[in-house]
Amino acid sequence: MLIPSIDLLGGQIVQLVQGEKLRLAFDDFDYWIGKFSVFPLVQLIDLDAAMRQGNNFALVAQICRRLPCQVGGGIGSVPKARDILALGARRVIVGSSLYSETGVNTTFAAELAAAAGAEKLIAGIDTKGGRIAVKGWKAQVELTPEQAIPQLEPFVSAFLYTHVDTEGTLRGFPRETASRLRKLTHRQLIVAGGIRNREEVNTLDAMGVDAVVGMAIYSETMSV
Repeated sequence: MLIPSIDLLGGQIVQLVQGEKLRLAFDDFDYWIGKFSVFPLVQLIDLDAAMRQGNNFALVAQICRRLPCQVGGGIGSVPKARDILALGARRVIVGSSLYSETGVNTTFAAELAAAAGAEKLIAGIDTKGGRIAVKGWKAQVELTPEQAIPQLEPFVSAFLYTHVDTEGTLRGFPRETASRLRKLTHRQLIVAGGIRNREEVNTLDAMGVDAVVGMAIYSETMSV
């Protein structure tokens, strides 16, 4: 399944390279909402909230009213997760708050699952150089996906893996990584980071892996 992405930063839809360099920006929300309305699921990320520099709460609410969204960005507490779900999000993506220097915070994961339901939760696993990146990809912890996924499996309905090293580059997602991750979990596995064409999406789909696509769509490298 192809899942288009909407990343919000400073009140605009943006595309960043590796979470740092701004490559594209748009403010025609109606155009992109209309374009994505045919998809069963859209990924919506509030980058300002993820980077701890404000939020785009009003835009998140507006988009969730018009599109079926899984929403992430700065969701670090049970009340925040409930707030986002109350806006109409189908599921919430929780990342940084699940990890610390001492390991996976399974206590927080269990609290979220009890409060919101595991079926409403997606664990975000973003890596740079093989280690999990947190706080808007500005920091890292000494954890790998192989260590984190088995511990989080009981508390979530899906895993979202972002390969930050190729994010926004259109260089392609490393298929061997997708294959390795697929063997780690029975949950839905969604990957992102550099996906560039339909052939790649189809290859991942054949592996049982769903694909989040951003830069390829917004740069018109891939037609939707």
